[in-house]
Amino acid sequence: MKIQQIAIFMENKPGHLQTICRTLADAGVSITTLSLADTQQYGILRLLTDNPEKAATALSDAGFVVNQTEVLAVEVDDKPGGLLRILDIISEKNINIEYMYAFTFHRGENAVMVFRFDKPDDAISALQARDVKVLTNIDILKGAF
Repeated sequence: MKIQQIAIFMENKPGHLQTICRTLADAGVSITTLSLADTQQYGILRLLTDNPEKAATALSDAGFVVNQTEVLAVEVDDKPGGLLRILDIISEKNINIEYMYAFTFHRGENAVMVFRFDKPDDAISALQARDVKVLTNIDILKGAF
């Protein structure tokens, strides 16, 4: 249920994102979704790809600082209060959300959100106990949306 995410620490300068995307394209790696957070001088680009190991190797070989982390992709009801339902479940179990971002497409009637939790195994258990679908790499790679 956990998905490998690639995080790249990058300078906030013209062309750096382009270089990362070119490196991945040249390696034959497809980006599934991404999030970019920045400060004045630096940014963190978080990616889900079709091949996280290959992506990490290609980016590291190109000189980028790369980190792999585990995240969860969770189905969220795409209606008012949908995200609140997930937040209520997580809050009941005292699980912290370190960050989150939206997926770039829907799964049927539901949106998909990517979460980094401080206790991912507890989050999986809590969400599944309340019939929330936590997606797998296979779900994402097959485009089972």
